[in-house]
Amino acid sequence: MLKPIAKLIVALNGNLKKSQIAAGFSWGVLLGLIPAGNVFWIFFFVISFFFKHHHASKVLVLAIIKLLINLINPALDTVGWAFLHVDSLQPILTTLYNMPFVPFTGFNNTLVAGGLVGGIVLFLPVFFLIFFLIPLYRTKLVPRIQNAKLVTKLKKLPLISALGEAIASVAGVKGIGK
Repeated sequence: MLKPIAKLIVALNGNLKKSQIAAGFSWGVLLGLIPAGNVFWIFFFVISFFFKHHHASKVLVLAIIKLLINLINPALDTVGWAFLHVDSLQPILTTLYNMPFVPFTGFNNTLVAGGLVGGIVLFLPVFFLIFFLIPLYRTKLVPRIQNAKLVTKLKKLPLISALGEAIASVAGVKGIGK
């Protein structure tokens, strides 16, 4: 679990384009909201590799959302139920349900529909939010963190030291974790 965190920290502080990091966050949100193992999840997971983005940020955001999914599921269930009960969509949804393969996607499940709708709706807002927050992080937050007395004390803790060593190995630099 330390490797994706280390890769994200290196990307945030390095020369990686902020659009790639933001896209990774967006893909992580989309994949995190759709139930894992579903046909839609597999489809979007495979499709994500055809786009240029930061995979470590995708995996980290995906893992965080999957840890919190039980808190998010009631909202996804409500969104899915509302989407599946839109009167103007009923003919389309009925046609899809009567097609040979489509019912196996589980599109008529409220959690699948809610996760799909929620992920698609949040994709661009998450992208632009992270896109605009990264420069603020790089210019305002990093200098404050590096100069804080607490950081020097925390670097002596074993877990933080291990994270520092993971960051150093990912970045190809020596002495960050010390």
